[in-house]
Amino acid sequence: MANEENTNKTPGTFEKGGSLGFLHSTIDAFDTFLRVPATVTSKGSHVRDCVDIKRVMIIVVLALVPAALFGMWNVGYQHCLALGLSWGFWKTFWFGFLQVLPLYIVSYAVGLIIEFAGAQIKGEEVNEGYLVTGMLIPLIVPVETPLWMLALAVAFAVIFGKEVFGGTGMNFLNPALLTRAFLFFSYPSVMSGSSSWIALRKGETIDAITGSTPLSYASDGLSAITAGNGHWVGDFWNCFAGTIPGSVGETSVIAILIGAVILIWTGVASWKVMVSSVAGALFVGWIGTATGATDIPAYYQLVLGGFAFGTVFMATDPVTSAQTECGKWIYGFLVGAMCILVRLFNPGYPEGMMLSILLMNCFAPLIDWCVTARATKKHAQKALNA
Repeated sequence: MANEENTNKTPGTFEKGGSLGFLHSTIDAFDTFLRVPATVTSKGSHVRDCVDIKRVMIIVVLALVPAALFGMWNVGYQHCLALGLSWGFWKTFWFGFLQVLPLYIVSYAVGLIIEFAGAQIKGEEVNEGYLVTGMLIPLIVPVETPLWMLALAVAFAVIFGKEVFGGTGMNFLNPALLTRAFLFFSYPSVMSGSSSWIALRKGETIDAITGSTPLSYASDGLSAITAGNGHWVGDFWNCFAGTIPGSVGETSVIAILIGAVILIWTGVASWKVMVSSVAGALFVGWIGTATGATDIPAYYQLVLGGFAFGTVFMATDPVTSAQTECGKWIYGFLVGAMCILVRLFNPGYPEGMMLSILLMNCFAPLIDWCVTARATKKHAQKALNA
């Protein structure tokens, strides 16, 4: 028949069946990074929305930007304080940027290589989850973490904490926290040493006290925290603003709260987990001061260490946290409570937030099961009484 349309289309170069079809997963990942995929559902009832998983991950990355930018400036600021230097804003920020940039390069390079390799081997799409994980990791480690150690920790977390379970959405532990846990238990001197928190150039040295964080004095009480060491003063407002030594993105509660507003406003993160985590911390902190276990006020615990960062960006991870609405309240409360318990009764590990969230990651499925079982039993009983 004349002008008959040929329906047999030749596959594109990077499409399945094309000459470079084995790279389909990789090309598709880059193609859909900033564009909404052209594929649509063909049957069944579905909610069609341009905000897919990749767009959600980008929103989280944007929410992390304030903490990252402040962290870069603070790295330069702490360097100046430790060495008695007087730099302007931009020079201070630029120094911090150059110190943090290698951490990001290693985090994304190692993690994405493993993610892309896994997707190619399995012939699946590249998981979007590492967009956030790669952004988080440099913000929760000391700025002086050796790059080879970071690369090893990232590889361990992505392979054994995520890929072996099936990738994004199938892991039960937060990969970024698993990276930090690997570093903490494998190289404790790097993760807790006083020299880890201040970025130094070759030949520069500081005394041990100068690089200490306020939380490292927690076991000695409030007076030890607020006294500082001559370079910083760990009073509440300095800790709230973030002008203290610490992990790159965990010091400024102000920057973290900006991220929290973005996550809550867009509906990406659960405000219930955040509120209940704060409630749990305040409750246990109040008990600690009431019983004389510590003289640090409960509200002070909220601005120390990684509590604020963990509450906003880690505990709210939709994959590893509780899924039921009631379960989110329970999960968040236990995260906050457990964090303060570790701080009060485990002087060998003053932080507490990392272990608290990882522990609750393990219990999140049980929490959801108990909530759903109770609801099912309640509805069944109501049906019998009807």
